Amino acid sequence: MRQYKIAVVGATGMVGRMFLRVLEERKLPASEYFLFASARSAGTTVEFMGKKHTVRELTEDAFKDLGVDIALFSAGAGTSKTFAPIVAASGAVVIDNSSCWRMDPDVPLVVPEVNAGDIPQYQNKGIIANPNCSTIQAMVALEPLKKYGLKRVIYSTYQAVSGAGMGGYSDLENGLKGEAPKKFPYPIAGNVLPQIDVFLENGYTKEEQKMVDETRKILGLPQLRVTATTVRVPVFHGHSESINVELEKSFELADIRALWEATPGLIVQDDTAKGIYPMPLYAADTDPVYVGRLRRDFSVENGINFWCVADNIRKGAATNAVQIAQELIRQWEA
Repeated sequence: MRQYKIAVVGATGMVGRMFLRVLEERKLPASEYFLFASARSAGTTVEFMGKKHTVRELTEDAFKDLGVDIALFSAGAGTSKTFAPIVAASGAVVIDNSSCWRMDPDVPLVVPEVNAGDIPQYQNKGIIANPNCSTIQAMVALEPLKKYGLKRVIYSTYQAVSGAGMGGYSDLENGLKGEAPKKFPYPIAGNVLPQIDVFLENGYTKEEQKMVDETRKILGLPQLRVTATTVRVPVFHGHSESINVELEKSFELADIRALWEATPGLIVQDDTAKGIYPMPLYAADTDPVYVGRLRRDFSVENGINFWCVADNIRKGAATNAVQIAQELIRQWEA
């Protein structure tokens, strides 16, 4: 197998450091790694793959003559908008974790367990988009349900503070000590905030709109009826979601469980008699998506409710991006 050159952009941030951990765990066929960050972090040393790497500054010429094959980006939408096309033009395929390219019709938006077949669309712009963290975990659970026809999806999310980066994480840590928030508009300790990202003119937050738009794109169902309410909760790691689905066809709950149990990357934890259901405390620092509390919604003809949990920094960001890279290499080698 060919050995590839891989770059990580934003290597010193929360998700960037998780990129490095997941890359160490998954051992891609790589001959060389290059780590990049902003001028503020450039020159720092990071221990990675058993040796010290000096972080390079991301500039317009930074990728020139490096021969990078895959570049994992986690440096914010503004940086991605400027640099992703430059890096792609150098010959690398950019896998971007920001919101910048997700709804571009020429850029595939990928959850490998769901729509790996869309990956070759990267050839349009040399970019693959990593979905929003809260969308990713829901897709792994919803894709199998397409067998019954998806009619409507209602999301209610309970999202960890780490989804807001180090600032959000620090707000909860410091808030537990009685300190005022710096990242969030209100205290998060002992509180829940029914706002993630900015409010749009339609009354939804940007996070809620992302879930609506990204769900339709990833599942290939542009007319699917989707709505969402996204809430920040005082949990450090792991997003939880209450998902209500109306299906086109009748079903048996046992058949849905069997479908889920056969789905890669999905773990069913659903035995309420024994108090078994997914929780973020136990999903933290793991890669699967966990589902449970499956039950009928008796208010509609073919409805279900279920609970869905995943680590938002791993499966919701870094792991999903590295999985895309693995699948990309697999397709190249096929």
